[in-house]
Amino acid sequence: MPFAVLTDSTAYLPEGSADRHGVHVVPLLVRVDGREGRDGLDIGPAQLAAALRERRMVTTSRPNPAEFAENFRALLDAGADGVLSVHLSRELSGTWESARLAAEEFGAAVRVVDSRTTAMGLGFAVLRAAEVAATGAGGEAVEAAAVEAAAATKCFFVVETLEYLRRGGRIGAAAAMVGTALAVKPILHVADGQIVPLEKVRTTSRAVSRLVDLAVDAAGESPVGIAVHHLADPDRAADLATRLGARLPGATCVVSELGAVIGAHTGPGVLGVVVGPR
Repeated sequence: MPFAVLTDSTAYLPEGSADRHGVHVVPLLVRVDGREGRDGLDIGPAQLAAALRERRMVTTSRPNPAEFAENFRALLDAGADGVLSVHLSRELSGTWESARLAAEEFGAAVRVVDSRTTAMGLGFAVLRAAEVAATGAGGEAVEAAAVEAAAATKCFFVVETLEYLRRGGRIGAAAAMVGTALAVKPILHVADGQIVPLEKVRTTSRAVSRLVDLAVDAAGESPVGIAVHHLADPDRAADLATRLGARLPGATCVVSELGAVIGAHTGPGVLGVVVGPR
């Protein structure tokens, strides 16, 4: 077997792509009113959006090291030359730390990467690593492919409110207060592994237009892949994908709904664009 590639559920890969590329996914955990489920398996986007709208208590947590160790062991026992474990930014979750602790048991056979991003910023990196692994490349080359692809991605998104990010500690209280007080639509991005404000605009329509402009600027003249993310807003996501297709006719574009873990921290109505190398 070639080097195995493993990631977590916050990559939100397009449906079927994990199976096609041989990527193994470990789900993060979501609790709704104390009832725990696995992201994407037991609790999906629709259930999460409904729980948030009903103001139910929603929290998220990382997989424990034992679960990662079990997955690493199974892949190695099945004959994999090694495992590359790629995860969302350690600034946003303890998932990378759990994987790192589990990897200590396996020495050089398991490599763990902090992608410094999330959603399809992570997803593009994972898919690129899987492509390189499929050629029979060794662990160093597979890891380098993931690191380089992740570093080249750009993630932009707009939320209906910053309150969910504030509650989860993913954005500072001061930034959240500014957005609320001025009644603006904040455009955020992922920078150095953290979610930070990028711009403020006055209306939702202007925010969507800025997402398109930012994606076009990020793409430049290079061939790129585009991912459009949303939570409980498929019509706006489809419209955004159409507008991106018109501005970037050479890009491949997929629409992928965010799952419960990231959705719990952004809230319903989030709309995002990820630009990655192709």
